[in-house]
Amino acid sequence: MLSEKLLNEKVLRDPIHNFVHIQDRVILDLINTTEFQRLRRVQQLGITGSVFHGAEHSRFGHSVGAYEIARRITEHFEQYYASKEANDGLWQADERLLTLSAALLHDIGHGAFSHTFEHLFNTDHEAMTRAIITGDTEINQILSQVSPDFPNKVASVIAKTYPNPQVVQLISSQLDVDRMDYLLRDAYFTGTKYGEFDIDRILRTMKPTVTGIAFDIAGMHAVEDYVVSRYQMYLQVYFHPVSRGMEVLLEHLLHRARELYLNAHDSERDFVGPLLQPLFSGESLSVADYLKLDDHVFMTYINMWRNHPDAILSDLSRRFLDRKPLKSIVIDDNTAPLLEDLEKLVAYAGYNPAYYTARNDAYDLPYDDYKPNVAKPRTQIDFLLGDGTHRELSELSPLVAAIKGQVSFDKRFFFPKDMLNIEPDELFADTFKTFRSYIHNNALTTPNPES
Repeated sequence: MLSEKLLNEKVLRDPIHNFVHIQDRVILDLINTTEFQRLRRVQQLGITGSVFHGAEHSRFGHSVGAYEIARRITEHFEQYYASKEANDGLWQADERLLTLSAALLHDIGHGAFSHTFEHLFNTDHEAMTRAIITGDTEINQILSQVSPDFPNKVASVIAKTYPNPQVVQLISSQLDVDRMDYLLRDAYFTGTKYGEFDIDRILRTMKPTVTGIAFDIAGMHAVEDYVVSRYQMYLQVYFHPVSRGMEVLLEHLLHRARELYLNAHDSERDFVGPLLQPLFSGESLSVADYLKLDDHVFMTYINMWRNHPDAILSDLSRRFLDRKPLKSIVIDDNTAPLLEDLEKLVAYAGYNPAYYTARNDAYDLPYDDYKPNVAKPRTQIDFLLGDGTHRELSELSPLVAAIKGQVSFDKRFFFPKDMLNIEPDELFADTFKTFRSYIHNNALTTPNPES
C-alpha cells in the first residue's frame, strides 16, 4: 500500500521516543482530524493521576508513540527482512502504511475515563474504534483516499481478522507496539521504574516469520525484562487500591446521576445537559454523540453536581473532585465472611451501601503461551534459534516460566473512610473491632500504599 510522502518530514517532540517521525501525508492528515485531536482530552490512565500526580498524559501521546514504534519496526523490516518472493514469510513493503495507520488509530475509540466508562455504560472501545474508522468521519474520508477498501483493512487489523499475522501481531499481541509504548510512557509519567525495559534491543531482534512475529535468541533477556516489567506495573500502578477507590467513586456518582435523570420529569433533567443526555437515556450511542464526550466534559458536569440537591450525588461529586477516595481491605478467606455485616455497618454509619461500598476485582494474566482451546487464546512470544527452530519464551526463561499462566488478582471491599470514626452499638462492636484490625494489618500488604 503506497502513500504520498511529505516533502519535508514532520517531527513531534516526545519524552519517550525523543522524536515521532511523520513521513506520510496520510498519517499527518489523520493526526489533524477532529476524531484524533479529541484524544488530547482523554487521559491515558484515567484517574490514576489522583495517586501518581505526574500521570496527566493523554491517549494522543500514547497513540503517536505506538505509531512511532511501528514506524521503526517497519523500517527495520524493510531494510533487513524485505520479501524476495511470494510466501517466503518475510516483510511485504505494501503492508507498511496499513501497519502505521492501525498503530496510530488503535485507541481512537476510547471513551472518557477509559475503562471506567466502558464498565458503566456497556461500551466497547475496540468496536467503537472500528465504527469510527469505517463510519461517517474525517478519519474514514482520509483512509478512503488511499483506496476504497483501506478503511475496512485498518478495521480488520483492529479486529484481528486481517489475513497477515505479522501486521496483526505488531498491533495486538503479548508484545506489541501498544504495550511497549504504554509501559514506557506510564512508567515515565507516574515516576516509577517498573515499566522500563530495553526497547531498542527488542526492536533490533524482532523478525517477521510465516506465522507472524518472532525474536532472535540474542534478545531473550530483553524480552524477559519486558514481561517482568509489565507484571510489576500491574501490581504497583494499574492495581493501585487508592486509584481504584477513586474509580469506584466515579462509577457510583455517574450511576447515581443516570438514575436521577431516568427517574426525573423532563423539566428536571437539565442538570445533565445535551452532551450527556444521549448517553444517559440508555439508547445506543451514535458515533457522532460518542465523539462529543471526553474527560473534560464529564469533569465540568461533575463540578456542577457538587451543588446538586440530591445529597448522594452532591457528596460523591465532592469526594471525587476533592480526592477523598473510598478506603479498602483485601477480600480473602478471613475478611470475606465479614462483608455482609460490614455493609450493614456502613448503613448504620449513615451511608447507602449501594453507593458507598463496592467489591472490586483487578485481574491480569502477565504472560501465557498459546492455548487453542481457551476462549481468547494468546499469541505466544517465540524465539528463533540458530538451527532455525522456534522455542516459546517460557521454555527458555525460568523467570517467565514462574509467572506463566499465573493470574495477578486483587479483590477488595471499598467503604467510606469516615465510618471509621463511628462508635458502633453492641450489635456491631465485635465486627467493627475485627474490621479495624484488618484495616491496620492491610497496610503491610498493600502495594505502594498512598492515601
